[in-house]
Amino acid sequence: MSDIHFLLSGLYVYPVKSCAGVALDEALLVETGLEFDRAWMVVDPDGRFLTQRELPRMALIRPELRHQDMVLRAPGMLALHVAYDTVEEPVTVQVWNDTVRAYDMGRLASQWFSDFLGRPVRLVRFDPEQKRLSSTRWTGGLEAENQFSDGYPLLVLSQSSLDGLNERLAARGAAPVGIERFRPNLVIAGLDAPLDPHAEDFLDELWIDTDQGRVHLKLVKPCPRCPIPNVDPATGEPGTEPLDTLATYRADARLDGALTFGMNAIILDGIEHLLRRGATGSATLKF
Repeated sequence: MSDIHFLLSGLYVYPVKSCAGVALDEALLVETGLEFDRAWMVVDPDGRFLTQRELPRMALIRPELRHQDMVLRAPGMLALHVAYDTVEEPVTVQVWNDTVRAYDMGRLASQWFSDFLGRPVRLVRFDPEQKRLSSTRWTGGLEAENQFSDGYPLLVLSQSSLDGLNERLAARGAAPVGIERFRPNLVIAGLDAPLDPHAEDFLDELWIDTDQGRVHLKLVKPCPRCPIPNVDPATGEPGTEPLDTLATYRADARLDGALTFGMNAIILDGIEHLLRRGATGSATLKF
């Protein structure tokens, strides 16, 4: 069977884990995924990671990536500028079951996040010398590096998956949701094959065209969904959708009945290539 063709219709990074994402026209592919993706993280005083699961207001913190720094904005707060080339003392932090090295971002960042979130927290940056790897159970033994992501360098989602979900939400009388709730890195559209709306479930490897050559990715694991998609990114308020609707059709036997939406991917080739929104690509099917 010939390759299936698609367009790269969306590129997103989430510089601070569990805060709002940034839609980009282009993004550099690095060893850990897209540059700046989950490079920073909010931790409690014991160094354990915090997310919208405990603090849904994190959805209201919006990063902007500029040439020299990242600017963070949140309702009622002055902007916080975080320099790319400045860190403070080294620390050890925990993300899921991994204990990793990081750098504290200092008192001002800590106070800003603590004031907005209403509890003592600190902002840390991943130590680039640290090697945090995806589970080789799913990567087939290949080493795939991550920063503070939940466990894989990239998350791929098809536009048809979101469209299918929104059709089901409408049938239940619920409001549509945006793709930002699912926090993908790459959104693919225009798949030229009569696949299920969740086309990414059936894809094996992706090739995406860039000026430097083709990026080569492999889809390795369905993405199980926690309650974060139920947090309204406009208000920071948790609800019950879209997970209630996903529960009617997305229980995944591959993950013991977890609700899955999107596929985690690892990088096979193309480090230092510049991905652009609107790029063409092709994929092979799983057999």
